[in-house]
Amino acid sequence: MKFDLEVDAIGLKCPLPILYCKRGLNSIKDNQIIKIKTTDKSAHKDFKSFCEKTGHQLLSHVVENKVTIFYIKRSSL
Repeated sequence: MKFDLEVDAIGLKCPLPILYCKRGLNSIKDNQIIKIKTTDKSAHKDFKSFCEKTGHQLLSHVVENKVTIFYIKRSSL
């Protein structure tokens, strides 16, 4: 998937992946996509909740070699 910014949160535990994601989303424009990589086991639940609360769109997530990769589209706030 095409993305505009990649954020590496591998090895970080909650809430740091969400905070890194938020910083990344704040640095891109509306409708751009962020790719964030994490190894936090609760990340799927956390990112799903984060997107529901903030209005950003969780486009997809995949797991590759114990790393979960999320693609999130920034919405206009």
